[in-house]
Amino acid sequence: MYIPHSEEKTREILNLLGLPSLEALFSHIEPSLLEPTENLPEPKSEEELRRYFKDLARQNKPLITFAGGGAYDRIIPSVIWQILSRGEFLTSYTPYQAEASQGTLQALFEYQTLICELTGMDVANASIYDGASALAEAILMARAIRGKGNKVILTEGVNPLYRMVVKTYLFGYQDVVEKVPLNVQGTVDLELLEESLKKGECHALAVQYPNFFGFVEPLKEISFLAEKYGSPLVVCADPIALSVLRPPGEFGAHIVVGEGQQMGVPLNFGGPYVGFFATREEFVRKMPGRIVGLAEDIEGKRAFTLILQTREQHIRRERATSNICTNQNLMALANLLYMVLLGRNGLREVAVQSLSKALYLKEKLLSLGFEIPYNGKHLWEFPVKHPKAEKLHQKLLKEGFMFGLPLNRFGYKDHLLVAITEKRTKEEMDRLVEALREIL
Repeated sequence: MYIPHSEEKTREILNLLGLPSLEALFSHIEPSLLEPTENLPEPKSEEELRRYFKDLARQNKPLITFAGGGAYDRIIPSVIWQILSRGEFLTSYTPYQAEASQGTLQALFEYQTLICELTGMDVANASIYDGASALAEAILMARAIRGKGNKVILTEGVNPLYRMVVKTYLFGYQDVVEKVPLNVQGTVDLELLEESLKKGECHALAVQYPNFFGFVEPLKEISFLAEKYGSPLVVCADPIALSVLRPPGEFGAHIVVGEGQQMGVPLNFGGPYVGFFATREEFVRKMPGRIVGLAEDIEGKRAFTLILQTREQHIRRERATSNICTNQNLMALANLLYMVLLGRNGLREVAVQSLSKALYLKEKLLSLGFEIPYNGKHLWEFPVKHPKAEKLHQKLLKEGFMFGLPLNRFGYKDHLLVAITEKRTKEEMDRLVEALREIL
C-alpha cells in the first residue's frame, strides 16, 4: 500500500533539501506538464469505464505495416502465447534463484544456448531489457574490457534512438561519442572510420548488422580495423538476419547484442521488448545480467541454477557490473519458443520471404519515381526518398497503411525507411502501390 508523507514529514524533507515548497522540488519540469488534464469525463462506475474504454478501442484502425526501424510486424505462431499463458511462466516478475523453478531455469538455459548458436559467440546471458539498453550495457562492458580511453565510436548506421540511449548511459563518464558517416553504399566509410580510430584511445566501436537503413555492413573489414587499433568491437545484430548472414562471432566480435522483439513478441504500443546479449568466454565476468548454468545436485542429478549474477544486490557493490533486475524473461521465453518452433530452416525461410517481397516492392516504388539514396546490398529494409515523403506517409495512414518510418526527425529530409516482412502479402503490396499511384 502507498502511504503518502504527512505534512510534517514533507516539511522536514524540504528543509533538509533547502527548498521553500513542494512546488520548488518539481520546478525543473516543464510547467505545462504539471497542469491538470482538462476535458476528463465525469467519474464513472466500473461497468461504465469498461464500456467507455471499449468504445475508445473500437476507434483504433488496424494498419498494414511497411515500417521497421527496430520494431517489426512478423507472423507469430499462436502456440507460443498459448504456452506462455500457462501459470508456470506467466508472471510480471523475474524470480530470484530460490524462487525459480527448474522448468524456468532450463528454458532460460536453452534460450542462452540458441542465442550463442545464432550469434556465433561463446556465452549469452538470460536476456536484458531491450536492444537499446543492451547496446548501452555492451558499451560499458567494452569500456571495462579496454580499461582505458574516453571515446566511443558509433557508426551512422546504428539506430539513432539507440545512439541516444548510449549517450545517456555515458553521460556520467563524460566520454566522447563520435559518429562515423556512411558512404554511397549506405555502410560505414572505412577510411573515415580508420581516421577516427587513429585519433585517440577508443574503448568501444559499435556497428549495426544490418544497419539501421537495412544495408549489410562489411564486418570483416570493420573487425580488422578494430583489432588493429585495439578497440573492442560491439555488434548490434538483427536476429532474423543472422539466419542468412555469417554470425558476428566469426568476424571476431567481442560482444553481440540485439533486439529480440521480432522472435515471437507482438507489436503493442511500444513494448515490452527484450534484448539479447552474448560475448566471448574470456569476458564472461564482465558481462551484465545473469547466466543460467547446468550443474549436478548432491544426488548427481542434472540441475539448472544461476551461476553468475553481476548485480550489486547479489555481490559487493564495487564488483558489480550490472543493475539489471526484473527484465522481461517472459519475452526471452517467447524468443526461445519462436526459435525452437521454426528451427534453422524456418528462420531462413522467414528471412528469404522477407527479402524477396522487399525486392518486389522496391521495384514497384522505383517505377513510381521513388529514389534509393544508397546503392549497397540490403535485406528487407531500405530507405526511399521522395519530395512528398512526409505527406505520402500521412495520407496513407488514412488509407490503412503504415508506409515507412519518416526520417525527418533524424535529419534525413524527404526520406522514409521501408520494411517488409514475411507477413505482407502480394495483394497488400499491390494495394499500397495503387494507393500511392492515385495520390501521386
